Amino acid sequence: MEKSVKSNAISLGVILGVVLSLVTVLAYTVYQGMYTNWMAGIGLSLMIIVFGIVSAVKSRKLLGGFIDFKKAFTSYLITVAIGTLISTVITILIYVAVDPDAATAINEQVIESTVGFMEKFGTPESEIEKAVAKMEEENQFSLVNQIKGWFWGMLIYIIIGLLASLAIKKKEPLY
Repeated sequence: MEKSVKSNAISLGVILGVVLSLVTVLAYTVYQGMYTNWMAGIGLSLMIIVFGIVSAVKSRKLLGGFIDFKKAFTSYLITVAIGTLISTVITILIYVAVDPDAATAINEQVIESTVGFMEKFGTPESEIEKAVAKMEEENQFSLVNQIKGWFWGMLIYIIIGLLASLAIKKKEPLY
């Protein structure tokens, strides 16, 4: 892959990482309830996907309007991997190293939100108690859970990136 294409993907990945990190810092300092808002999670996921797609499209433009599947996917993947990795490292620094008490408070908010959601849908009390017990055992902000979350997230983004790369690829005419 040409240097300018890799540079493009890396630059967009760093920008994505900075944006996601700013969202994390704002959530930590201003509105920790964002972690219980599923719409915010969907919005951030869409933003990550859009950055990856924009990276692949910009790479195609850098290559004169033509790109093969491998280069499109690689551009997408570099952007998404770098961006989400930077954000994950910032999250770990904040909630594991700097302020683990904030992680505990957010976990409690998530449990309350989940209980309210389950009650709204008529989930039996015994199932709610099981879910709460399991959530109380897990710290979603622990180092291990953050790393696992990054890998699972990447798996989803890879699948989406494969599909997006199929749509973005464009072969150069042979004539």
